[in-house]
Amino acid sequence: MAQIDVPALAPPGGHYAHATTGAGLVFVSGQLPIDPQGRRLNEAGFADQAHRAIANLLAALAAAGSGPEKLLKVNVYIVDIAHWPAFDQIYAGHMGACRPARAVIPVPQLHHGFLIEIDGIALA
Repeated sequence: MAQIDVPALAPPGGHYAHATTGAGLVFVSGQLPIDPQGRRLNEAGFADQAHRAIANLLAALAAAGSGPEKLLKVNVYIVDIAHWPAFDQIYAGHMGACRPARAVIPVPQLHHGFLIEIDGIALA
């Protein structure tokens, strides 16, 4: 296993790596809407939070030498399932023709009052 340094992201806020690799796969930890300077976007609207969380996922993949075309599975945690249609549209804009397996999971709350968190598994 190897930890991936992701210079395009703020350092992890806990005892974890943004991404690791092993067995030909990239495992991206849950990405919250935190900008590269470490500012939490928890006061931003859902769309801004979704764009940032997806951008963070893609930055972690890029740092591992992977990309959206290599994504196998994505999990998305959203605080209100009513955000699902907006999320799906934003996600499609970032992913284009890439359509990895995906789950959108409604949760009662996320750390720091965020509205979305996203993680993924991709080919290295």
